[in-house]
Amino acid sequence: MEIRGGMALLRDVQEKGLCVDCGGCVGLCPYFRSHRGRVAMLFDCNLEQGRCHVHCPKAEVDMDAVSRKVPGGAYTGKPAGRFRRIVKSRAGQKMAGRARYQNGGTVSSLLALAFDTGLIDAAALTDRKGLMPRPRVVTDVAGVLACASSKYMASPTVAAVHEAFSSGFRRIAMVGTPCQVTAVGQMRCDPLGRNDMDPMALTIGLFCTWALDARLLSDLMPAETDTEAITGMDVPPPPSSVFSLHTRNGPVDLPLETVRRAIPDGCRVCPDMTAEFTDLSVGALEKDTAWNVLICRTEAGEALFETAVARGYLETVPMDPDQAAGLLKAASAKKARALAKVREEGALNRKEGPSVFHMAPAVVDEIMNRTSPLPSPSPGRKDESSA
Repeated sequence: MEIRGGMALLRDVQEKGLCVDCGGCVGLCPYFRSHRGRVAMLFDCNLEQGRCHVHCPKAEVDMDAVSRKVPGGAYTGKPAGRFRRIVKSRAGQKMAGRARYQNGGTVSSLLALAFDTGLIDAAALTDRKGLMPRPRVVTDVAGVLACASSKYMASPTVAAVHEAFSSGFRRIAMVGTPCQVTAVGQMRCDPLGRNDMDPMALTIGLFCTWALDARLLSDLMPAETDTEAITGMDVPPPPSSVFSLHTRNGPVDLPLETVRRAIPDGCRVCPDMTAEFTDLSVGALEKDTAWNVLICRTEAGEALFETAVARGYLETVPMDPDQAAGLLKAASAKKARALAKVREEGALNRKEGPSVFHMAPAVVDEIMNRTSPLPSPSPGRKDESSA
């Protein structure tokens, strides 16, 4: 894979509408900045190679290299990636009632334990003001609990990783969606050899079918909606078919088909629903919203999970087989749709010219033979974007 610079990133990703505002290129140099859900290049850059291009989850992602870094092992193309166990979990007795968890509170509970035990000294999370998401570095449990809620918006959360590192933190946790954790995985592979250490002590991924462009969503809202008064948001389970905003002035419900117009094109080429390149992944259950799905992927992630259960930070029950089957079916369909789209665009495994990602041909065949690409499902649930 060819590593290129900022002008190539502008041409190959941003001008093609593939940018998902993950923040991987933000905070590394003076050239890229994120504003109101969009990344902009402020000045031309003459570097032939740059970390901005290396980190981008939509440019030359070597799926096998990132998988071998975390969770460890070759990229197989299996629906939910490599994992050690899947369970249902929620905040345990030690964490119950400490925040208004939108779902089970699993992410908040895991981060609280990581801070309490000294595993981490900072966490890169997603906060929100009104409609707009904001990356945030927190350094204690209070900061974690303040960020607990779903955002559903594309957010430059990886920029908070860069900020934490620049501030001197060296045991950093990061909670992010598949594109965000892919950017962190790219960073950790360090093909340019510019980082003297890996500062990531813990990565927690969030299940995600899509994110929304906050500016596009704002344009779709009724004119009388006060976006600064938004206090929360949710996608209620079927058959509701709405995207629900909670505001100080009352609820605002938008039809899902309307909201779909605010999904960035970059989401349509993402083959990952369960945030595979992480220590732990967490999602919400559509028909059982008091619980989360928790996937343990690495030895370190599983050890944290077991400690959380033993110390009362989490409680767990076995995963229902039908729910597990539904999860794998949805994850498999997303992979197939993304591969079909990337193939259609001629951006898979190119030897010359830009590719979105590279994947072993045998893995591509396995994914496409496992399930035919299906029409996009109704927008799925995404767990707490920060806690």
